[in-house]
Amino acid sequence: MKLLSCGTGILFLLLSGLAVAGERPADIPEGMGVLPTTVPIPADNPMSKPKTELGKQLYFDPALSKSGHISCNSCHNLGTWGVDNQARSIGHKWQRGGRNAPTSFNSGFWSAQFWDGRAPQLEDQAKGPPMNPVEMADDSEEELMSRLKEAGYAPLFDKVFGKNSLSFDNMAKAIAAFERTLLTPDAPFDLYVQGKGNISTAAKRGMKKVAEIGCTSCHSGPLFTNNTYQQFLYGTDDGRKSVTGKAEDDHFFRVQSWRNVAMTAPYFHDGSVKTLSEAVRIMAKVQLDTKLSDSDVADIVAFLKTLTGKAPQVIYPVFPRPAGYALNWK
Repeated sequence: MKLLSCGTGILFLLLSGLAVAGERPADIPEGMGVLPTTVPIPADNPMSKPKTELGKQLYFDPALSKSGHISCNSCHNLGTWGVDNQARSIGHKWQRGGRNAPTSFNSGFWSAQFWDGRAPQLEDQAKGPPMNPVEMADDSEEELMSRLKEAGYAPLFDKVFGKNSLSFDNMAKAIAAFERTLLTPDAPFDLYVQGKGNISTAAKRGMKKVAEIGCTSCHSGPLFTNNTYQQFLYGTDDGRKSVTGKAEDDHFFRVQSWRNVAMTAPYFHDGSVKTLSEAVRIMAKVQLDTKLSDSDVADIVAFLKTLTGKAPQVIYPVFPRPAGYALNWK
């Protein structure tokens, strides 16, 4: 009788789509999988605890900006899933950036940074905002390094990179190292894949629907992005053409990951779409020439919500500062 009960229980789990613990459920579309636990690391920027701690300080420190008001965290707020939930971020003297700020979570997995891919890796991306007149608006790398030295960063750089190592390049390396720690594991979908949990019936329908209509030709693999550029004929932004100057790159953008997408509204490169439901509807129509029913949209949104992982728990750092006077802001 006990054996019969056990067998019946296993049969129920299989029929309901929930695998026996440790087994991958049979209904998961090919290619989908668990978020990787480690990111690629450049040979010239190995990870270390002191480096990521320095990078954390720099990420949060408004001393990277000319005004002393703006940090990396201003636009990529770790308390709100690596974004600021603005259509376009607020920068120097209340200027607005040209595009929606992508999340910094899981960014170490992307093949290139920014919507247009103009930065090959995180180290390159970290150099952009300080010199951007709309964002942090520093006048020069030298001015920024002088400010960080006055703040008291030189000994911290020396500890990580060696003597007299305070430099713009090393600043970027430290920030990039920290960003590579910002992973979001254990999403409900990941637990489901591993046979450690379940997702709703609606989410399972949505999971099958995105594969059925072709969404996963671009939003593929465990990252739910194939890290390519695809044309998105929506809005007036030239996309990658603004980087390459090539007409064939007009309106091409890097495919964004679905990981944590439920938490990173508003949507698209221009931040023009307020809700995930509307973003799903537009993408299906523009990219796949598919008009989704309300129930299909609801199912897909239910599935996308299962891709929200556990946000990294980051303790706000203390910054080095001179004693007896304040840094000079402009």
